[in-house]
Amino acid sequence: METRFLAIAELVEAPSAAVVVDVMRAFTVAAWVFAQGAEKIVLAESLDEALVLKARHPDWVALKDGPPATGFDTVNSPGLLRSVDLGGRTVVQKTTAGTVGALAVKEASLVLCASFVVAEATARLLRTRGCGSVTFVVTGDEGRADEDLACAQYIAQRATGAVADASEFLRRAGESRAAAELAEGVRQGAHPDDVALCLELDRFPFAMVAALEDSLMVLRPCAVPSLTDEASI
Repeated sequence: METRFLAIAELVEAPSAAVVVDVMRAFTVAAWVFAQGAEKIVLAESLDEALVLKARHPDWVALKDGPPATGFDTVNSPGLLRSVDLGGRTVVQKTTAGTVGALAVKEASLVLCASFVVAEATARLLRTRGCGSVTFVVTGDEGRADEDLACAQYIAQRATGAVADASEFLRRAGESRAAAELAEGVRQGAHPDDVALCLELDRFPFAMVAALEDSLMVLRPCAVPSLTDEASI
């Protein structure tokens, strides 16, 4: 498997397969949204679009980065979302980096959104799809976010079937600038448990696949074959 690790700004053409990584916190939050029962996530281009979608569909749940804001139901925090019942709901998500990265590769044949909590499921889906070339989009800090790069590199190793010790990758993420800012309360709209929740390796058994549906980029959970099933493919 050929792999590339690019910042959003470095994307010049649609890759065949893309894994968009945002550990702290967009795609950790997305996984929690699905774990809390949501049917799908609509990735919004802007805060204004998120509010328009919310106005058009009052039963949808709108969330954003930063502090609470008028028109939005909640914020981009796994610690805050883990107690919210989202059974059957549609969530509209707009974040600073993760959703931007996913929309930047919306023309790719396969778009996966990932973080540590769905790392193994993401790697297994790449293996079962037989992807020969994968572009990992490192979304945070203009491509310099070490928590996102560490997660991308770990998934890339696991996608080839190689044994990878997760501890070093998780250590890098835990010592990242984003982790420090969350722990120190620099970032608003956070919960004290957010960093720990973002570093829970393989908390969830599904991958997350994004695709265009009626001009909207929609993220959905995707069950992946078990190791036994995969061996028989």
